[in-house]
Amino acid sequence: MRVIAGEWRGRKLLAPKNDATRPTADRTRETLFSMLASRLGSFEGLHVADLFAGSGALGIEALSRGAEHCLFGEQDRDALDALRKNLATLGAASRADVRAGSVLGLGPGRRTFDLLLFDAPYDTGAGSVALDKLNRLGWVGADSLISIETSHKESVEVAGFEIDAERKVGKAKLTLLRLA
Repeated sequence: MRVIAGEWRGRKLLAPKNDATRPTADRTRETLFSMLASRLGSFEGLHVADLFAGSGALGIEALSRGAEHCLFGEQDRDALDALRKNLATLGAASRADVRAGSVLGLGPGRRTFDLLLFDAPYDTGAGSVALDKLNRLGWVGADSLISIETSHKESVEVAGFEIDAERKVGKAKLTLLRLA
């Protein structure tokens, strides 16, 4: 895995040692960030949440492209080790907040996020469940953009949100949502 664009373009990222997490393929990440850039314009100054973060590749990509800060949520120990090493290697720890534990265990939001990235285990519906809960806890603002990665067979439906775009990339499906 490599960072696709921005300040750390081409830099390698560590993947977790176990098979408990599924890193987002470079092609899928590239497609996602193309979709996001066409809607956001720039990532400069954004506050991002990378939930079910794994190695942190999605949040690190946003930081590399100019996001101001990223909150990473992950519960797997090996993934947390890889995430922390990736942030340290890139010198990004000062722009990151790593939350160890279940995304569903996160409490009320201290702020809304400009961009929320959900890459939950496939075929579980966990991304939709987490978005619904975090929305009720104040993590989502009127202008927030949300991405949920699922298997290409899954559908994403979250009360109060509308689908902005969907794109299938290999075995993955990327769904962008906004508040309705």
